[in-house]
Amino acid sequence: MAASISCIKHAKSCVKHSLFFTVQRQTSPAGACARRPAEIRSVRAAASATADVQHNERFCLELVRSRDYEGFVCSLLLPEAARRSALALRAFNVELAQAGEGLCFSEVSRSDANAVLEDGHRRHLQRQTTQPASQRRAVEDFVSQAVKKHNLTKRWLTRIIAEREKDLDDRGYRNLQELESYAENAQSPLLYLLLESLGVKDVHADHAASHVGKAHGIVTCLRATPHHSGRRRVYLPLDICMLHGVSQEDFIRRSREQDVRDVVYDVASQAHVHLQNARSFGPSVPAAAMPAFLHTVVLEDFLQRVRKADFDIFHPSLQKRNPLLAIQLYLRSWKKTY
Repeated sequence: MAASISCIKHAKSCVKHSLFFTVQRQTSPAGACARRPAEIRSVRAAASATADVQHNERFCLELVRSRDYEGFVCSLLLPEAARRSALALRAFNVELAQAGEGLCFSEVSRSDANAVLEDGHRRHLQRQTTQPASQRRAVEDFVSQAVKKHNLTKRWLTRIIAEREKDLDDRGYRNLQELESYAENAQSPLLYLLLESLGVKDVHADHAASHVGKAHGIVTCLRATPHHSGRRRVYLPLDICMLHGVSQEDFIRRSREQDVRDVVYDVASQAHVHLQNARSFGPSVPAAAMPAFLHTVVLEDFLQRVRKADFDIFHPSLQKRNPLLAIQLYLRSWKKTY
């Protein structure tokens, strides 16, 4: 899935789109036939460009809905001016998150990739399975609209890419600090970009985003543990496991002993700490920034459910989707709090 990011000629597309409907309204079939071939080709190109944009949006919306349902619902609750850009960024994030699940970076070197991103916000990925070129370009085109519309900071895009690239090494975290560092570099930049899409530039919002990103990354690691253990992989911090005398094999055989639960408790507690730290900035965070932090509802929901399961990360209840999540997200959005 060649998810690369290049700038789209959005203003030009809008002009062509407008021209297309103007011609339809003001010309008869005979008049249209009498127009110069170049003008007719221009109208057809405008119609084709509009169809491409719509196709890209539909593909990206479905990608986020199917692979990041919680992020999809959160994005729908954003103000209209930022909604499409948020969905584009989440589609971009989903693409990169799949790097360790059948994707590999292309032969483009890191320096070349950064140069391309600097110039046109492009970064090439190549899927190991075949995929239509139109789908490979869909995320690129959709994201480029968001980049151009909100003048998004390139540094956050490159940071997400660089951190996701580490997934290809398929290594666990030696300690909790490594997991936090990964979470901050992979998740927090997405929140910074969402804040920019909302038109928010505030140091308190940035501090909150940093902690929310860390909590998100830690919770994601916990939630993925049953899936990873089924593939004989364990990514929970090694130092925490050693502290409780737990081996990777204990997670691989899905042990539900107390020492395994103690590991989960320690990791979940750190996510809770970051969530509380993020909320401590709440009184100073502008109201316009609140929608960017709706995902805290998702994080809080999981932490509460894992606590009710007595920190048994393999409990069946943790694999089910919360049917009331959409309502909870709406209520939090209405209250303008996180």
